[in-house]
Amino acid sequence: MRLHRVLGSLLLVAAAGTFTVGATTVTKANPTPLDRVVPAPASVTPGGSPYRITRDTAIHVDGSGEARRIGEYLADILRPSTGYRLPLTTGGGTGIQLRLTKGDFGAEGYRLHSGPSGVTLTAAHPAGLFHAVQTLRQLLPAAVEKRTEQPGPWQIAGGTITDHPRYAYRGAMLDVSRHFFTVAQVKRYIDELALYKVNKLHLHLSDDQGWRIAIDSWPRLATYGGSTEVDGGPGGHYTKADYQEIVRYAASRYLEVVPEIDMPGHTNAALASYADLNCDGKAPPLYTGTDVGFSSLCVNKDVTYDFVDDVIRELAAITPGRYLHIGGDEAHSTPHDDYVKFMDRVQPVVAKYGKTVIGWHQLTGAHPAKGAIAQYWGLDDTDAAEKAQVAKAAQNGTGLVLSPADRVYLDMKYTEDTPLGQDWAGLVEVRRSYDWDPGNYLAGAPSSAVKGVEAPLWTETIVTSADIDYMAFPRLPGVAELGWSPASTHDWDTYKVRLAAQAARWDALGIGYYRSPQVPWPAK
Repeated sequence: MRLHRVLGSLLLVAAAGTFTVGATTVTKANPTPLDRVVPAPASVTPGGSPYRITRDTAIHVDGSGEARRIGEYLADILRPSTGYRLPLTTGGGTGIQLRLTKGDFGAEGYRLHSGPSGVTLTAAHPAGLFHAVQTLRQLLPAAVEKRTEQPGPWQIAGGTITDHPRYAYRGAMLDVSRHFFTVAQVKRYIDELALYKVNKLHLHLSDDQGWRIAIDSWPRLATYGGSTEVDGGPGGHYTKADYQEIVRYAASRYLEVVPEIDMPGHTNAALASYADLNCDGKAPPLYTGTDVGFSSLCVNKDVTYDFVDDVIRELAAITPGRYLHIGGDEAHSTPHDDYVKFMDRVQPVVAKYGKTVIGWHQLTGAHPAKGAIAQYWGLDDTDAAEKAQVAKAAQNGTGLVLSPADRVYLDMKYTEDTPLGQDWAGLVEVRRSYDWDPGNYLAGAPSSAVKGVEAPLWTETIVTSADIDYMAFPRLPGVAELGWSPASTHDWDTYKVRLAAQAARWDALGIGYYRSPQVPWPAK
């Protein structure tokens, strides 16, 4: 009887995952289920034995340079925590295989297959292979993200994931104008975005409080216009080499940089730098407050368009991506007819230098150029006429990127007690930021017009990388899922469980986050 009781106790604790034999504690670690990933994959077929990474594991890549670079990126993640060599080899073999091959994966899709002999990541294009690596990271224990050796074991559940994005545009915006962020800080955010398959980094490079990119033909924009920020801090700007380093680093994570020069409003930093850009020829003082709508370029001066041409030409020359954002929001000091005139003259300049126009949705009140994209930032209860104007433009061929402020503006407070952020668009808890469908959000706009979603982070109150993390997490992964995952996977009750499982990974990465009471976080 005593023996039966001891065996029964062992079975109970073994079922819980931990049991003791003599003085040794044994942990039975079950691999992360294939469907625990964020964003949710398009198709998951679990089954079969898991694969376990060991000191004998190698990373096998095909002969392409892109596959090798992605393999090196994966090895750089895995080596510190596992303590294994994980050599890169060309060709096949057991272990982890990265393959670029022809197949029906699309530009960013991939397949991940795991079994007892290894894990194979397959894609038609490098971006898909890189996204497959992000999925692989999430299937491993969160401790894999640490930079010191951890005990493991390092198992990947058996089965197959076949995956591709719902939308081609999955963005996040960082406002570096209200408060300036260094190249290193932007790179940190890029790495966080890449983990959730975000593929656009929208940089808000100019505003009333600061001009952040060097323009050779108008040097005072950066040296004077970039010399301050909200509350009078030191500001700063990117040299062209700095900006190109951000672009290069983003490209290594398969993100495309979308630069924004906001105009004709939000231009006080430019107006303060060059008096000729003002209708009265007088430069206003630099501005360190947070009001909006008071500044405007002088629409009827020829020098204004010389300025616009030079800025767009120089910025386009160092931006390999296809888009250039011209702002266009909150131009309250620009008469409507002048606004239309300005946008009609500026959009062809963007096209002249080989880029596609993106503007905030007020662009639809002018004449959006063919192929232009309007970024909608209105609210659920925005005036019906304004929504109808945007929907009509979408019906006529203007693409839409959806960034409703009361859903996905990451600078909105979670609750009244949130120490950072603003509340002009309302309070945005985690469920609210996730629980909407981009495909049918804007009444009257055809779903085919929706190119994707973007989560902007304005920085009136955001000063440090820790501030960025706290406001972006846990909302950013939900926006990324809206952009990537099929609508059929959208379900708050299952999502919040997957989201909660990300907490240990953020802890390992040093990402501080808001522990929303809406999410069943693991106990700390």
